[in-house]
Amino acid sequence: MSKSWRPATQLVHGGTTRSQHGETAEAIFLTQGFVYDTSAAAEARFKGETDGFIYARYGSPTNDMFEKRMCMLEGAEDARATASGMAAVSSAILCQLKAGDHIVAARALFGSCRWVVETLAPKYGIECTLIDGRDLANWVVDNVFATPLFQKPLELGAHVVVYSATKHIDGQGRCLGGVVLSDKAWIDENLHDYFRHTGPAMSPFNAWTLLKGIETLPLRVRQQTENASRIADFLAEQNQVARVIYPGRKDHPQADIIAKQMSGGSTLVCFELKGGKEAAFALQDALEVVKISNNLGDAKSLITHPATTTHKNLTDEARAELGISAGTVRFSAGIEDGNDLIEDFARALARVGA
Repeated sequence: MSKSWRPATQLVHGGTTRSQHGETAEAIFLTQGFVYDTSAAAEARFKGETDGFIYARYGSPTNDMFEKRMCMLEGAEDARATASGMAAVSSAILCQLKAGDHIVAARALFGSCRWVVETLAPKYGIECTLIDGRDLANWVVDNVFATPLFQKPLELGAHVVVYSATKHIDGQGRCLGGVVLSDKAWIDENLHDYFRHTGPAMSPFNAWTLLKGIETLPLRVRQQTENASRIADFLAEQNQVARVIYPGRKDHPQADIIAKQMSGGSTLVCFELKGGKEAAFALQDALEVVKISNNLGDAKSLITHPATTTHKNLTDEARAELGISAGTVRFSAGIEDGNDLIEDFARALARVGA
């Protein structure tokens, strides 16, 4: 029955396991370990001869519900919930590599991701080459910006998908989380033992929080995307703005690819102010509804200046390769009234000047 459910239904009911009490909301199993009726039962559990949980670092009923719900949404066979998005990224990469291997990665990476492949991996004899990611088709895909609602990387040929659940999946600024999804064979052969022994497990409380957040994911992302689209169109008409990059616009440099593989735009808008850092700071400081924060995917609209926050550790040359200038600003649309957001930007831009 659940296989035929559409995403909105899956995100409310998928993977739910109820205790003997028949609770409506998923239960939080805040326990480190589990007990067994007999010594033989414990032995069988550890041998894998019987199903069940062993230790919270390996998994818990609450985490299992979150993983199953994400698998249904993503169309994956198996998943592991991690303590953060970066725990998901680093686990997905390092669990399958050894000294002598070579990472090929796109330059357009989140700062911490670049640190893992450029700084950490070489310490263990794993070399790295950064290339223009637009030229290649097969990747370990970080699908955070598109969300699993607008793009299905596994259906497009990707083998492993990661999310920072901290972003849209929670969507309300409450907790950290991540998830790695793939087929069961890849999880069993690569991630299973790495995950158990290195300990990047998600807290059951965070898993429960994310289960509550994911129920409203379609509602939030729909409103956020509508707001982002309106803001992108508004900014594109302003004299102070040099360029706008938004996946929902026809002038996006990869509009043809977006049309083929995404069912929606994005909740994020990137734009560049002609006045550089001074103009970017003036705009951000003048906003009232939109808050300055380096997070994204939140119900609250957020804005940040990548050159001095998320990408500050990159060289000027590296930022230039990514198209990040002193005037570049990233806006994450929230679920507020779109008219209030447009008015907020109009007031702020008026203070920036022409």
